[in-house]
Amino acid sequence: MKTLIKKIYVPFFVITCFFNQHALAFDHSHSDWDRLLKKHVVVTRKGSTSWVHYADFQKDNKTLENYTESLSAVTLKEFESWSKSRQLAFLINAYNAFTIELILTRYPDIDSIWDTGSFIVKPWRKKFFTLLGQKRHLDEIEHNMIRKKGVYDDARIHFAVNCASIGCPALRNEAFVYDQLDKQLEDSLVGFLSDASRNRFNSKTNTLEVSKVFDWYKKDFSQNDSKSGSLEAFFAAYAYLFSSQPEALKRIREMSVNITFLKYDWNLNDIKK
Repeated sequence: MKTLIKKIYVPFFVITCFFNQHALAFDHSHSDWDRLLKKHVVVTRKGSTSWVHYADFQKDNKTLENYTESLSAVTLKEFESWSKSRQLAFLINAYNAFTIELILTRYPDIDSIWDTGSFIVKPWRKKFFTLLGQKRHLDEIEHNMIRKKGVYDDARIHFAVNCASIGCPALRNEAFVYDQLDKQLEDSLVGFLSDASRNRFNSKTNTLEVSKVFDWYKKDFSQNDSKSGSLEAFFAAYAYLFSSQPEALKRIREMSVNITFLKYDWNLNDIKK
């Protein structure tokens, strides 16, 4: 009888562990986050900008907490076992979700993400969440993980992470997912460059007037010191987004244009009801 119980017990234990493991596996479709974004983010100007219903996010705070808790539950070992695309989608979504949480700590008494910081600690340096087993701040995700040299090396991430500001590239109304990541990053880049309020060509002065994002992260868009790896070369590849005029296109593509950086709008990207 004891032998029979052992024979039954061992397989049952193995099966139980197997199902428990898979039940706790991270959801790479980021379904909770995706639902929140679809409900509370409004995309305008053909996808080039977006606005956030922070008040509704606040009402849906439990769902947001469940999602960020699932992010925090991922171990470094588990994360390192994933493909690069799964890792990058995870980090981008984590940055955006924790940014929303940061805003909600002060909402509605807030006009800018800067209001969540202090004279001593900037918003992006506040350690208020756990990720991959450590207490972290937003700058760690963006600069130490996403932008870490030799890991992902994709400047398009600057159009994916959102700083809760009008001047920032749009927060997508869908989660980033590994099997659509390249398409989503390119779409976010094209959308941002298509917004003439933040990136435009002034034919009178022969000048590309572009977002400060390109000034702050110039090195990310200039892969080497030669002209072929310059900021001008980056814009040349997307000249069609700045103008449809043949002469303007020619100048941008030949990199014979000036570049100036526009003032950044730090006002909260909030939809007030």
